[in-house]
This record gives sequence, structure tokens and C-alpha cells, in this order.
Amino acid sequence: MSLEAFLHNLHFDIEKASPPNWEVDWDDAPLTYKLYRDLPVYPLSLEVPLTLEGESGPSKQDLEGIGHFLWYAYGLTQVSQVPRSSESEDLMQSFRRFPPSGGALYPSELYVYLKIEGLPAGVYHYDAAHHRLVLLREGNFDSYVTKALGGTIDMSACFGTVFVSTMFWKNFYKYNNFSYRLQGLDAGVLLGQLLEVAKRFGIAAGVCFQFLDRAINHLLGLSEEEESTYAAIPLSAEPSWRFREERSMDRPVTSTELLLELKGIQPEHYVRSQRIREFPMLTKMNEASMIESTQSFRRIHPKNGTESEGKIVALPIVKRLSYDLATVCRKRFSPEMDFILGKVSQSQLAALLQEATASFSYRNDLDGTYGNNGNRVSLYACLYNVEDIQDGAYHYDSMTHSLRQIQPGDHRLLLQYGMSLDIMNFQQVPICIHVVGERDHSKTQLGYRGYRIQQMEAGMLVQKLLLASSALGMNGHPLLGFDVNMCDELYKIDGPQRKTSLIQIPIGHYLSRPWLKGSLHS
Repeated sequence: MSLEAFLHNLHFDIEKASPPNWEVDWDDAPLTYKLYRDLPVYPLSLEVPLTLEGESGPSKQDLEGIGHFLWYAYGLTQVSQVPRSSESEDLMQSFRRFPPSGGALYPSELYVYLKIEGLPAGVYHYDAAHHRLVLLREGNFDSYVTKALGGTIDMSACFGTVFVSTMFWKNFYKYNNFSYRLQGLDAGVLLGQLLEVAKRFGIAAGVCFQFLDRAINHLLGLSEEEESTYAAIPLSAEPSWRFREERSMDRPVTSTELLLELKGIQPEHYVRSQRIREFPMLTKMNEASMIESTQSFRRIHPKNGTESEGKIVALPIVKRLSYDLATVCRKRFSPEMDFILGKVSQSQLAALLQEATASFSYRNDLDGTYGNNGNRVSLYACLYNVEDIQDGAYHYDSMTHSLRQIQPGDHRLLLQYGMSLDIMNFQQVPICIHVVGERDHSKTQLGYRGYRIQQMEAGMLVQKLLLASSALGMNGHPLLGFDVNMCDELYKIDGPQRKTSLIQIPIGHYLSRPWLKGSLHS
């Protein structure tokens, strides 16, 4: 199968992306976290703060603070048990984290390059299972990381850098090739959580989507047949920290050059699975997405979209939401049959959409500013029973804080028919949001890497929506098992606009779920 056909099927014809006879070997499932063996470890403080109210000013970055930051970003926070099926008495146990993940499999891993008090400078893996750091390489790697990121970062102004990777097998064992789409979204949701937590700890952070893949993987000691880096997040205690407008290097650098600067490492780790099957399409896509030279780095300029006709609904002016992130994270879960239809006020809808898009603005190496990333992914929604708003399909314009009506009517039954599995009742859902992006996923500028970046940005916006909905007393459930072509037709984006629905998030009020769960935090 060609890469073009693979990506097309992954999005528009899911059944063709994976073999029809795929059987999941539940007894040989991998762990949802990576465990290294026989390496120096540094335990992190278990006295994690119970609240994260508002945004914090600049704070001293030390081992205790980094531990709290990593736990709120990606630590194990809850153990839950739910019935395997409605007919079964068997309970399925899983460890949960604050960001959602497809099937609660958490294919992403966190690595950190740190230069802080109380810790040797070096590269570490965040061991979520034991809430500790595992030392992979000791030393100062400012020059190496600067060159691998293309010279847009002043590493002397950063106390560290987080690297988000994907372990392919961790969800391939269940979802086969469809895991490639999930992995980008999972990484994006984690990025969204990392940036939100950073604000609470007074950390200035940004996202590098473009870097020399093999050089970073070499630094972390990753085998590219098993795992690869998806994003880098520089961290600074200086509020005014920014990406450089111009690259600081006087010539392009290649991965081949950088690999000669560091000795390779192959640290031993434990996966649990005894039989790991091959995933050739994932490794093929990963290789096709890699950047070999900093000369290939690009800036992405926003496209001027074609506005569809329709009635404009001005939303009420509301203040930005102020909430305790810790409380909102603890309340957040993904309802299925737990949704119950309740009235949503116009001000609640306005606050949800405004907060999600405003908090989504972030530093990045694609546009180098806070402003343009909203043009790469945007929000469309099907609304029902929202106060003083006619039922229908809408596009949200974050610049004017208004809705443009595309098709009036109650579309809940259509959305229900578009589901591949009946895991929820859309008759109980007042808001169904679709994150929409360009069909060509910036392929002209970014090649196949553009698809992965688009999925990550969609995931970031999803996490902002989920946090905002939880803060408003509701919850949302991200879904990929829906009819993309049907939704694109509903929103009239399948024509000249050349856009497509990337992910679907029903949002509404809910009942408490019948499950056993226990916090892993006192």
C-alpha cells in the first residue's frame, strides 16, 4: 500500500487501513508505561500540591517542582475497574492519567533534558509507574539540542526540554495500523496538557514540531524500529522567553553530523509482551516523516479560507474561565452512555468555545508567534437545545467570537448513524464539536510530517476543549469512529474549502459512571 493510500484510508475509509482478521492478544498486552532497568534513578516528591489555582508567576525550578510538573502532565493518577461487558462479571483494571488516551493505552512517553538544582545535568526518562527520573545520559547537551532544533532556541535561557515520543507497539497491538492516527492525537493531547500545566508552574514553554529526528532519537537512546520522538518542548523560567525569529546557525546541520558527536546508547527496558508483531506501515510512515537536515525546516503561513454563507450569531461577551486545573483534571472523564440531556446556556457555550481557542494559542516553530496556529485547525459544531440558538450546524469564528450557521436543524440522528459503534446516545448530547483542518495537511511545505503535526495540533485543541467543558460542569468524549465524509458534507467543507473533520467530541452533562476507582494521590 502506498503512503498516500494509507493516509487516505486512515481518515476516510478506516476499514481498509487495517486487516479485517486482526485479533487482539489481550494476554500478551504491553505495559502502558516504559520501564528501564539497571540505570540510576532519582525519586520525585510524592507531596504533590492538591490545587493548581490560576497562573503562577516565575518560580524557582528544582527537582521538587519538576516532579510536580511531570505528575500533573503525565503521572499515574487513578486506578479504575469497569466491567468488561454488560454481560460479564469480570472487571477490567486500568491505570489512568489526566490527559485522555485512545483505549487508555498511552503510547506516548516523556523524556526530559534538565539543568536544575539537586540533579545532575543530563537526559532522563520520566518513569510514570514509580514517579521518578531515570538517568539515560549525564552531561550538558545545550549545543547538541540547539543544533537538532535548528537554532531557533536559546538553550542557555532554558532549564530543560521535554521530548514526547511514541512507542508504536503500545497501541498497535490493539488497533493495528489505525494506531498511527491515534498516536499523533495522543501526543497532541499530552502536549496540550503539558502547556496548560506549565502555565500553572510559571514555566514559559513552546513546541518544536521540526527537529532532526535521528539526532534526537540518538540522544535519547531510542530504537526507531520501536519508538520515535514526535515533539520537543523547551522550558524556561523567563516569562519573556520566545523562539528566535532567525536561526542562529550559519549553515545547515544534518543528523549524520550530529550522530558523530555522541556515543550511541542502548539502555535495557521492559515491555512485557513476549511476542511483538511487525508494523511495517508505521515504521514506513515514520521514516518518510523524518527530517534529515535543518535546511528542510519551514514556516507555515495561514491560508485564507473561503467563507460559507449563513446567518451570523454573535455570542455574548464572557470573561475567560478561571479554574483550579487540579480539580478540573480530577473531574474530567469521557462519558459514553453516561450523557444526559440538559439545558446549555448561550453564555456557557460562549465560554466553552472562547476558552478552548484562547488557551490553544501557543509558541511554536511553525509560525513563531501566538497568533496563526488557530488557522490550521478550527472548530465546527452541531448544536441542540442551546439557549437562544437555533438547532443546527455551525462554524465558530474565534476572531469575531461568533457562530456562522451552515445548516439549520437537529442533526443528532445523522451523527448517530455516522458512528461505527453505538457507544453513546446522541439524543442526550447538546453539543457535538468537530475539530477541522486542511485536507492536504500542509503536505506541500512539510511532506508526510504535516499529517502527524496536524493530528498533534488537533489533539492539543481537543485537550483545551475537554478542560474547558470540565470547568463548566460538563464533559466530552473524543471519538474517531465516525463518518468523516458525512460530517464534511454536513458542514459543506468538502468542496472548494478543502477541509475535513479530524476528530469528533460530543460534550454535555452526564451521570456518574458505575465504576470502582481510587486516586493514586492522597
